[in-house]
Amino acid sequence: MLPPSLQVALCLAVAQAPMPMKAGESGHCCSPMRPPLPDPATADRKSRMLMDLADQLDKSAVQFLGGRTTAVREKQLMDLPKNAPPGATFQARLNLADALVGEGNPQRAIEELQRAHDLGIAARDQKMVLTALKRMGLAWMRVGERQNCRTNHNADSCLLPIQGGGIHIDRKGSYEAIRMFERVLGMDGRDYGSMWLLNVAHMTLGTWPDGVQKQWRLPADAFKSEYELPRMPDVAAEVGLVDFTRAGGSCMDDFDGDGRLDLMTSSMDHRDPLRLMHQEADGTFKDVTAEVGLAAQLGGLDFHVFDANNDGRLDVVVPRGAWLGIDGQFPSSLLIQQPDGKFVDRTKEAGIELAIPSQVAVSADIDLDGDLDLFFGGEGMEGSKTDAFYSRLFRNKGDGTFEDITQLAGVQNGRFCKGAAFGDYDGDGRPDLYVTNMNGWNRLFHNEGDGKFKDVTADHGVEAPFDSFASWFFDYDNDGDLDLYATCYDSRDRSETIFAYYRNGATGFDTMRLYRNDGGMLVDASKELGLQRVAHPMGCNYGDIDEDGFQDIYLATGDPDFASLWPNVMLRNDGGKRFQDVTTATGTGNLQKGHGVSFGDYDGDGDQDLYVQIGGAFADDAFTDAFYKNPGHGNHTVTVRLVGHRSNRFGVGARVTATIEEGGAQRNVVAFVGTNSSFGGNSLQAEMGLRKATRIVALEVIWPGGVTKQSFTDVPLDAIVTIDEEAGLTVLPRP
Repeated sequence: MLPPSLQVALCLAVAQAPMPMKAGESGHCCSPMRPPLPDPATADRKSRMLMDLADQLDKSAVQFLGGRTTAVREKQLMDLPKNAPPGATFQARLNLADALVGEGNPQRAIEELQRAHDLGIAARDQKMVLTALKRMGLAWMRVGERQNCRTNHNADSCLLPIQGGGIHIDRKGSYEAIRMFERVLGMDGRDYGSMWLLNVAHMTLGTWPDGVQKQWRLPADAFKSEYELPRMPDVAAEVGLVDFTRAGGSCMDDFDGDGRLDLMTSSMDHRDPLRLMHQEADGTFKDVTAEVGLAAQLGGLDFHVFDANNDGRLDVVVPRGAWLGIDGQFPSSLLIQQPDGKFVDRTKEAGIELAIPSQVAVSADIDLDGDLDLFFGGEGMEGSKTDAFYSRLFRNKGDGTFEDITQLAGVQNGRFCKGAAFGDYDGDGRPDLYVTNMNGWNRLFHNEGDGKFKDVTADHGVEAPFDSFASWFFDYDNDGDLDLYATCYDSRDRSETIFAYYRNGATGFDTMRLYRNDGGMLVDASKELGLQRVAHPMGCNYGDIDEDGFQDIYLATGDPDFASLWPNVMLRNDGGKRFQDVTTATGTGNLQKGHGVSFGDYDGDGDQDLYVQIGGAFADDAFTDAFYKNPGHGNHTVTVRLVGHRSNRFGVGARVTATIEEGGAQRNVVAFVGTNSSFGGNSLQAEMGLRKATRIVALEVIWPGGVTKQSFTDVPLDAIVTIDEEAGLTVLPRP
């Protein structure tokens, strides 16, 4: 029986609930729209390999991807002897329920969990009872999510704090979840994970905070922003971005050279292709996946876009098999874009076809010969059965092939790599390498200039966090040198630490790190910058959301557990002094699983928009991606596109400095080209916010290696300019 206060609140919520959407409104759901696969008889070699692999996975019980997981667990339950210990039967029912939720059958999972609960009651085992109740609460939340966040999806869906169109129309799932979590907390009043989900469930009914009993309640101002900014509306449906997929990567860039930014996404789903969404002249997007030859480039938790052959066209490398250990020995792809815009698999010919579990690939010109080399992060632990899956470094030979120089370079890593970034932190002209790891310390490798790298992690003290995900180099304080960011993905009690943070500011077991560059030495500045906080991001990236010239951070959060419903986080850079949480103000706190994050000025108005690939690991945790349109803040900008000749074609590794006059004084705004996150791809054009600048005093480019320097004056505000390493600067019209 619910307390009277909650009964009243629920009645009010029903009366105030939004009406169901009518046909033609912005909701869309709920299955991936895949282009037809090519005929195996005429398909290329890699396409056939990936289609065969998909068929094999459908018949397997491989974690996340296998099509027979439920059948296997049903058999395991049926094969138990009648006199099996209650604990064994309980665990078998629990395992089956998990598989049922994962495949999209939460109602049947609830039936299995009720049987598991009854076993716990009969055995007088409180731990079993609590576990079953918590899982039932979560299964009921899945019922609510499927019927509301997905089926009745709209721009407010799953944005924390949930309100407006995000309030559930079909209320039974959340109502039953509340009953389960209240029973749990009645037995264990210290279960912060259940408290978090209880508060979220009440939000979906419009009964938070008052409907939550005081001792379990998050404060009403828990999600208040630290700085006010205008909302960034999710316009994905309006512009034709209706992807509905599992976890994957993203990149926003101009793939066909027409001056407009397009979108590429991937999915770990072995049946989903690498997708290319072409931006049309009217600002909408058209799926051209099949037209450009990507329909059978299946699977891949992430990918990396770079110009592999220095021809001025963007190419793609796709690692596969992430998180799956020895089951994840899926072939990688190197896709070279042809003059007609089609992509052709050249992995084997290039010498970089790997079959190791990975999601990490990053590029830089490590030897300054004018083309981009490639680091491939492996998920292998030295001394274990996965030690063959070490990381690789490939030198670009400039003839369409790559040479494996891993042993020479000494960057095998030997740890479970989940992120990597190149950047010249000491200003010697050579890109260095930072590698982030799960269940292991991170590593900083200094580029010695002779094909070798030296591990200098201890010299700088940049090994933490112990559990990390994505990383990047950027200049957060505009002082002209590269600082280093590393996420924290601590595996201990994630939901509990999320609740504690939003309740009382507790910082958890470990936090993200921002290492400030002080004259070539990296120093931990996380605490003074306000980054000692809990978030658990997977994908993330940086961009300037308010055009003030200082780089902000967006964190896409979650993990495979369906209980991991945590808000994505937007952090505003306050002039290089600290980072402020502006998630609620900007309307970007999606609760669903966030992965690839991409900033870019898609509409050519100068400000940066934000694309977030959203979806979890399990089949039923697919979701709709978000595309947040920046409303602008009345500030000036300049967009710089580089064309290299002696340097690599897109100028990856170059430093662009805009010296501006503002308020009677001069200051610098600095952008480094191509140093964005290892889990998300920003545009390779430098999109620079100039705030209230009255003029650009000078625009300077220092090309990779520091040999070539160019400086230009009389550059107009709010312009798009091309800087050619040989021909100089050209002002382009805005679209």
